[in-house]
Amino acid sequence: MSMKRDYYEVLNVSRGASPGEVKKAFRKIALECHPDRCPGDTEAEERFKEAQEAYAVLSNSETRRRYDQFGFEGLRGQPGFADFGFSNFDDIFQDIFDNFFGARGRRSGRSRRRGMRGNDLGYLLKVTFSEAFSGADKEITFSREATCPECGGYGARPGSDEKICSQCRGQGEIYTRQGFISLAQTCPACRGRGKIISDFCPSCNGKCRVREEKELTVKIPPGVETGIRLRIEGEGEGGIEGGPGGDLYIDLDVESHPLFKRDGKDLYLEVPLTFPQAALGTKLEIPTPEGKEEVKIKHGVQHGETVNLKGRGMPSLNGYGRGNLYLVFAVETPTDLSRRQKELLAEFERLQEEKDTHPRVQRFLERLRELFGSG
Repeated sequence: MSMKRDYYEVLNVSRGASPGEVKKAFRKIALECHPDRCPGDTEAEERFKEAQEAYAVLSNSETRRRYDQFGFEGLRGQPGFADFGFSNFDDIFQDIFDNFFGARGRRSGRSRRRGMRGNDLGYLLKVTFSEAFSGADKEITFSREATCPECGGYGARPGSDEKICSQCRGQGEIYTRQGFISLAQTCPACRGRGKIISDFCPSCNGKCRVREEKELTVKIPPGVETGIRLRIEGEGEGGIEGGPGGDLYIDLDVESHPLFKRDGKDLYLEVPLTFPQAALGTKLEIPTPEGKEEVKIKHGVQHGETVNLKGRGMPSLNGYGRGNLYLVFAVETPTDLSRRQKELLAEFERLQEEKDTHPRVQRFLERLRELFGSG
């Protein structure tokens, strides 16, 4: 039979180690040799058990004093010497449990008693192009679970007595132990409240919240676009037992405009031109987000050419500056010509031979001749 190793040697700490150093040393070994982390590794399992025993002794000031003075003999006859129980492990077990499963793997009974925050809610709000340009106040109505106004979200009739739950002792949770890990679950007797209500609130029947239709004015800032989310703090579902309300998240859906195409802050407007207007130039009344505006079109404008009206687009969401309004010209070829119109266009084509007024066409023909020779 192998001899027991010195507990200080097991934890690899000096005899003058502080309680914090002892705990840190055991935690390190426990994390390395945890059976769930080293399944099937008997050597790691034995090392963990050995460290567990050493920590049980050295973490308790009385057993450590006896061990320092008399060695292993000083521990014989001490309660718990055979298995050392779990009384010294609560804090470090929870610490190790958090490392394996994260802090969200458990709930704190104390946090529960401080009150539970209400759930967040979402709302899809349609906004017109004009409202997105100028900003607006929009009235919305939605349904939510609100904190009961009569009991304040505690579920009991005001003035009635509440008893501490005997099963969880007011913690709201009961604990079971699997190996060295302490697992928590909601107390079935009080449903996590930590208290037993004998006289329920008549308004909410002990549910802490009541259903209500909420009317709210939402301020839409200028420059919003589809996909923008607004957060209104505390306007979600109500909290329980003094907990804060959740938030209301409003997702905006900005309607498209029949004429303007939007790209962020910039707007694009297709402006159709007849052949004579494009050739001779003209003045046109065009729409802008703020109304009609007269724009002078130079002669000889080409299809697809753009004009930038700076600062006439959408306002910036941060309140600084505006985008641009781009006029995109679309020269339209006439169709269904009358006999007289055809005659005039034929005459125009003959006059074209006397003076070159189509430079793009001429450049194209010249390149054809360069590639294939004159024909």
